[in-house]
Amino acid sequence: MNIKSLLLGSAAALIAVSGARAADAVTVAEPEPAEYVKICDVYGSGYFYIPGTETCLRIGGYVRYDIGVGDVGSYDGARTHDVQDGSDQGTWRKNARFDLRTWTGQETELGTLKTYTETKFNFGNRNAYSGPDSPQNYAFNRGITLNFAWIQLGGLRVGKDESAFDTFIGYAGNVLNDTLVPYGDFDTNVVQYYFDAGNGFSAVVSLEEGSGVVGTIDSYVPHLVGGVKYTQGWGAITGVVAYDSNYEEVAGKVRLDVNATNELSLFIMAGYGTDDNLTDGTYAIPAGGRGFYKQWGGNWAVWGGGTYKFNEKTSFNLQAAYDEWKNLGIAANVAYDIVPGLTITAEVDYLHAGKFGDVDFSNWTNADKKNSVGGLLRFQRSF
Repeated sequence: MNIKSLLLGSAAALIAVSGARAADAVTVAEPEPAEYVKICDVYGSGYFYIPGTETCLRIGGYVRYDIGVGDVGSYDGARTHDVQDGSDQGTWRKNARFDLRTWTGQETELGTLKTYTETKFNFGNRNAYSGPDSPQNYAFNRGITLNFAWIQLGGLRVGKDESAFDTFIGYAGNVLNDTLVPYGDFDTNVVQYYFDAGNGFSAVVSLEEGSGVVGTIDSYVPHLVGGVKYTQGWGAITGVVAYDSNYEEVAGKVRLDVNATNELSLFIMAGYGTDDNLTDGTYAIPAGGRGFYKQWGGNWAVWGGGTYKFNEKTSFNLQAAYDEWKNLGIAANVAYDIVPGLTITAEVDYLHAGKFGDVDFSNWTNADKKNSVGGLLRFQRSF
């Protein structure tokens, strides 16, 4: 065998081996295109499409830290007068909260399908133990609370909400402790219908279950709330009427909101309620107590105040309230946006607790004494 034959044989062998290996080569599949999150701006900023669906989702909430001092506070704030768990040091009250919110929206042949949820996780001086009647959960607003969980299709809303007696007419200003003189209970399961004419006129009808010892319905007849509102660029006029089916009493509120200037907005709200059948579980008065809707003392009450914006970062908020039992509450704060999404609010509160006949209601509205002063410093990161 000569050199030429050897070279030709070797080349043929290499070609054969290479062909065999080529036949066994692995074919790599092309990667599937990535499915990126799509922005959904139909319902406002922050919404995005849940991948593979037509549902738009928004996630938000806040992280908050409250430092309260003095005698006046609210269950939603940092301090209360109740010291059942012994953690009140007589001066300070602190509370940390994580608030988680979700919104969804989807267009259907029956209208827009929406949901909203809000869950609050709280920590005071210690974590709460489980159980709805624990002092921490009730008196200090610790533990976990479900504040909203409703479904709405078109104008029909069902689920856990706050009473339309408060949400439709609006809360009593932008102060932190806005219930020094109470203006209605809040938590309830609802079946509601909202109507919006599109020309500034809107209305609501709400069937409500109530909550708490004196608020939850005790028969097949629900509480009933109805309201109308007229809104324009200058402000709004709103009225709500509620029927308390437990005590067969009626309460109502009217409100005027005015945008006085670009910097100044004002409101005044007045309430009136019958109380012939109402009793107060704490003091056992034969009449004149509180139901689910008429929370103020006596038949009538009034709330007023406003907000003045010094600039894009700083605002001043004020509320004053007074009722027939001579309860007087004043709250004022300054809110400052340190950076976008981070706000610090410093508030001062004053409460004069009134009387009804010979009964002293010094502790009836979260006060420790006849004339009480307190303060609240809040740090809140919203997202």
